[in-house]
Amino acid sequence: MLNTTELKFFKTALEERKLKIETNLSTTSIEMNEMRRNELKDEGDHAAMSLETAVDNAILGQQSKELAEIELALGKINNNLYGICEMCEEEINIERLKVKNFARYCITCREVVEKEQK
Repeated sequence: MLNTTELKFFKTALEERKLKIETNLSTTSIEMNEMRRNELKDEGDHAAMSLETAVDNAILGQQSKELAEIELALGKINNNLYGICEMCEEEINIERLKVKNFARYCITCREVVEKEQK
């Protein structure tokens, strides 16, 4: 089980990442709205904007997904469930949590989940 110092470390890391993602999402949304207001002069402008919009949408989607995972992890910290695998209910290795603070599964169970998703 994680001690108080370790939990504080992970909570701080998660909160910092959450703030960074929220800032990125806000900035990107503002930039996309500004791009939509620009007058496009030719097909090249349309193509460039379309590509940039597709990339931005993919980034927004990925960051929104990560933000949801972070919020789930913060909730687990508040409920004393952080660092426990959702599948086998064993502790998640602290080294894994250092790499992926919002990990929901231990390595073994994550492999099972990934195989099932394919």
